[in-house]
Amino acid sequence: MAVVGAPLEMESEWVKEVKEYDESKLGVKGLLDLGVSSIPRIFIHPPEDLVDLKPSSKSFDIPVIDLSINDRAKVVHQIKEAFSTWGFFQVINHGIPIQVIEETIKAFKAFHEEPMKDQYVWDEKVSYYSNFNIFWSKAVNWKDSLRVFTSPNPPEIETIPSACRKELMAWDEYMKRLCETLMELMCEGLGVNSNRLKELSCLEMRKFVCHYYPYCPQPDLTMGLPTHTDRGVLTLLLQNEMSGLQVKYDDEWVEVKPIHGAIIVNVGDLLQIFSNDQFQSVEHRVLANPCKEPRISAATIFNPGKRGESDYYGPFPEMLSQENPACYRDFIIPEILKQGQTDDSSSKAIVDLFKLKENAK
Repeated sequence: MAVVGAPLEMESEWVKEVKEYDESKLGVKGLLDLGVSSIPRIFIHPPEDLVDLKPSSKSFDIPVIDLSINDRAKVVHQIKEAFSTWGFFQVINHGIPIQVIEETIKAFKAFHEEPMKDQYVWDEKVSYYSNFNIFWSKAVNWKDSLRVFTSPNPPEIETIPSACRKELMAWDEYMKRLCETLMELMCEGLGVNSNRLKELSCLEMRKFVCHYYPYCPQPDLTMGLPTHTDRGVLTLLLQNEMSGLQVKYDDEWVEVKPIHGAIIVNVGDLLQIFSNDQFQSVEHRVLANPCKEPRISAATIFNPGKRGESDYYGPFPEMLSQENPACYRDFIIPEILKQGQTDDSSSKAIVDLFKLKENAK
């Protein structure tokens, strides 16, 4: 919370303002529609989060991988290299028609620009927010988000906003198919059976999150999404052609330059564990948008669907040896759920939770 250590009356007032904003379901777009010309104080991030917002002046670009190349071994090698160094890549020629991509982005934009979102019935499966857990965050993020848990137990279809309902569910299927292909290639790069991640049920638990980053009148005081790593296995991200996403590479922030029709792919903490640190989840963030045109991104996050007390996860045993011992202990998903997630700015949360200090690389 942004006011930790402040007098109780100030802390209480801050909580009150956050609660009123969250319950109004105005969203950041709604505040702009009301005519705000400066950001409310609940959106002001602490100074340590606002240093060095400009990307590196060095000529860095995250890898771009073309799935149409008729050389599987080359693609496998490119993915392994990208995930071992950057933790990110952009994939092109992935088989999803450009028209579908454009219509999908258009539908998500239409939803976020609808007024009166307080008329929807939001619940655990379909929700609308600015921060994952707004009352535990340092500050409110300058964005609006639609979250839908699409699998394995999807919500009633009528609970998904009608403006993007058809496109959202169709997009979920496109992402599932693309992710299955990518997971096979990733497994081959790790030297394990190509179906290994699928057998671990990593296609079964899917969360869709569509972020809307509208114009910010004071982008140097807030963030769209603060520095974090993804906690899951794999994230597939569609974005329109507005900049804002940055990735930490070689201790510098690198802008992920939009490529029309590309899908961004990145390693989550769980995949770093499964790969025994061969693949790296890396910190990334989204700056507040200084442009009049909104930035729109749609992330599909993949996690294991098997979550019982006897469903253990950890580094792939077939990758381990005396020379390459396990860097992490085995665990069950309820251990992660018990830990919870306090805000949108956790980095390496799962990695740190299960790290074996004596074998850390």
